[in-house]
Amino acid sequence: MSHRPFDIRTWNDNPWSTVAERWMLITAGNAASWNTMTASWGGFGHLWNKDVVFIFVRPTRYTFGFMEASASFSLCFFGGEQREALEICGRVSGRDSDKAALTGLEPTTFTYPPSAPLPGKTAGEDCVVGFAQAKIVLACRKLHAQDLDPACFVDPAIANHYKAMDWHRFYVASIEAAWKQD
Repeated sequence: MSHRPFDIRTWNDNPWSTVAERWMLITAGNAASWNTMTASWGGFGHLWNKDVVFIFVRPTRYTFGFMEASASFSLCFFGGEQREALEICGRVSGRDSDKAALTGLEPTTFTYPPSAPLPGKTAGEDCVVGFAQAKIVLACRKLHAQDLDPACFVDPAIANHYKAMDWHRFYVASIEAAWKQD
């Protein structure tokens, strides 16, 4: 399976069903050491004159450490034939298991042209780990990270999603490159 670059603004999937119903894999790390997790919370938008994604990762997730250590990550979107693989990636921890072996997903490095460096970083060729079976792969560069603060919940019912008080970290990232499966 091969992928070709495409203009993210030509992607016309419904963002609500794409994320909430079909889910996505968030993958951070590099070809030698990475982890992925299934997510159904997040979205797309335009912020700070950039096309962006926003995602949420709980600090209790194994992927969290990879997110914190990485400047970039991928979001992978699949067809229905990968639903079981996404269920496994959401249920099984990468601390204890090899998710690629369990699911048959094939990790692939996606390289994109260097972007302008963030302060304190150097420019260079950038890459993210995605999956050969993904219909869409987005390379995302972190711009902002912030822990959700329950004191700021306007609707107190939101706290019901956090019985263990493991508030998500909220990430905003620019979409640096996008690939579509041929």
